[in-house]
Amino acid sequence: MTVLKRYQASIDRSRLISRDLSWIEFNYRVLDQCSKNGRTLPERMKFLAITSSNADEFFMIRVGSLYNYIDYGKERIDYSGLRTEPFKARLFEEAHKFFDAQNNVFINELIPKFSKYHIQIPMVNELTEEEQALVKTYFKKTIFPMLTPMVYDSYHTFPILTTNMLVFGVVTKNPEDKRDKKKLSFIQIPQNLPRFYEINRKSTLLFVPIEEIIRSNIESFFRNVEVRSSTLFRVTRNGDFTLEESEDIDANILEEMKNKLKTRKTGRVVRIEIEEIYDRWMLKVLTKRWESENINLFPVPVSALIDYKGLWQIVKHKELKVSIPELPSPVRPLAMRENLDLDIFKLLKNRDILLHHPYNTIEPLLNLLEKAADDPNVLSIKITIYRIAENSRVVLALLKAAENGKHVSVLFEVKARFDEENNMREAQKLQKAGCFVIYGLGTLKTHTKLLLIVRKEGHKVTRYIHMSSGNYNEDTSRLYTDIGLISTDSVYANDVSEFFNVITGHSLPANYELLITAPREMRNSLIKLIQVELQNAKEGLPSGIVIKINSLQDDKVIEELYAASQAGVPIKLIIRGICCLRPGRKGLSENISVKSIVGEFLEHSRIFYFHNNGEPKVYSGSADIMVRSFDRRMESLFQVIDKLPKNQLINILRYNLLDNVNSYEMKEDGSYEVINSTDVPFNIHKEFYKVEVNELTGIKLF
Repeated sequence: MTVLKRYQASIDRSRLISRDLSWIEFNYRVLDQCSKNGRTLPERMKFLAITSSNADEFFMIRVGSLYNYIDYGKERIDYSGLRTEPFKARLFEEAHKFFDAQNNVFINELIPKFSKYHIQIPMVNELTEEEQALVKTYFKKTIFPMLTPMVYDSYHTFPILTTNMLVFGVVTKNPEDKRDKKKLSFIQIPQNLPRFYEINRKSTLLFVPIEEIIRSNIESFFRNVEVRSSTLFRVTRNGDFTLEESEDIDANILEEMKNKLKTRKTGRVVRIEIEEIYDRWMLKVLTKRWESENINLFPVPVSALIDYKGLWQIVKHKELKVSIPELPSPVRPLAMRENLDLDIFKLLKNRDILLHHPYNTIEPLLNLLEKAADDPNVLSIKITIYRIAENSRVVLALLKAAENGKHVSVLFEVKARFDEENNMREAQKLQKAGCFVIYGLGTLKTHTKLLLIVRKEGHKVTRYIHMSSGNYNEDTSRLYTDIGLISTDSVYANDVSEFFNVITGHSLPANYELLITAPREMRNSLIKLIQVELQNAKEGLPSGIVIKINSLQDDKVIEELYAASQAGVPIKLIIRGICCLRPGRKGLSENISVKSIVGEFLEHSRIFYFHNNGEPKVYSGSADIMVRSFDRRMESLFQVIDKLPKNQLINILRYNLLDNVNSYEMKEDGSYEVINSTDVPFNIHKEFYKVEVNELTGIKLF
């Protein structure tokens, strides 16, 4: 009997969907992109690589978090209603199914298309003699000098095997030893070596896996001993940690972060991906050492690969890159269409500008920041940074501003997951240039995205504000859908100034007029907005809620949405990833629908719409509806009041609801179905490039 059947009744009774099981459903939707008609082979490979990256993070963080409970003997009850051990079994059952699905896509859907694109991923023995000679030379000159075999025996400690790195476990025996005494050695393959050695065979591109090159030369590392076996594997370690609260306000958070990062190298092993034909003695040594179980073992078929992230090398190859359709050029923001040459400072005096990335370029924001860095009238710049691009123009502008004598305050979130080291490095660079840098706020992550520029203009000062759902990152602005609003409105300016005083100093916030912030008030504020719709529905007044976010997990808000649904409020949710709410359950959520959009761009924008008896309240910002967003992060949502940006946001929601190309409908049991429509295709990732101002009047969502 499977775990699913054993605990199905408990799962079905729950009013909520498991966060982790919902995440696996999300990764299935990403994997589904590999099978979509019209996608080229490099595009399909790209999405398979993304699912692999997603799964790595899932095991490091979410499965790692589960093991934090197990290893410290703490109990928890998942949203599915299962306790820790039953839930672990259920989670791994689903994780194995997804792992098999990835391999099936690669073997049965991608490999058969290789010949059409004139590529191969061959074994070394499938190469010609001349090609094998090239491979041999590459091994001797490049690979061999970089590799270090590490033996484990009574004289050598067990080596630290780095998380998510390909490793050979090699079993050897000294032929002169009459006893059958085997030894185990490890060879880690450095991640700075290309995954494939490329050979151009006339009209065919060959991508020879580096692991196969090493395997064919494994004896080079073990002179005068017998190599019994060589098994390729990869381990994933627990990468979940949180900063502990400290009463010592002078504690050096940078040093604490550096110490915490080191634990990722030695954390508990939560997954072992291994070739399905493996040395059993070697595996027994590993599982005993790491206290692993069978469920932690993920055998990889012979025709598949361990770690599909390596496919990025093929996707980005210059001869295959042309097979990926080019994205359209960004269009100018609607508020700037007729003002091609007007100075950005002057333009903002008369209107707010809403940026909808990637359909609108991030250039107006970068232009504002770079002009501010040079402008002698600009007095100060304050900004929150969560993730930044490599060679970031944002950081360069801040450095220049500091060099030009302006006061620059930067709240640099050094706890941004997997960007910690880069953020610490860039933050220290800014600090050395004279910027006032704050390295986060204790145990709270600063996830809000805010910019404040103070400029002297005659006898007064004007404050230029940018508020966003996305990071100050030029690279992701071309791939993620996000909302940004630039304004000089004094109400926004007062709110944002007050918020910066709170996060950069020792100040207790006053009431904001247009901002909703966390951890102070966001959950309660959203609940109040939901309850207004509930009350309107009870009184027979028009009501409705449309929310577009990345994740919905907070149980308190979910219960309020259930209550509103039961009162008759129509609720439409557009949730890319995790959704713990059950839509369409009789007597609970019959008036709630949930759709997920997964396609060419990563849906990252957050928009909240409340009908408010015909006077809609519309918000955007950095927060999802998650416990971490409300309780463990500095977040902000901003109400959009200017007519054009407000209509733009309502139209964005309308287009999302109309999409029938990238959309999936969530069922009551937490599964998803592709929305197959017989209507004319409506693809938001194309339609948003065509939006005109005259389309934005009289839009109704209900």
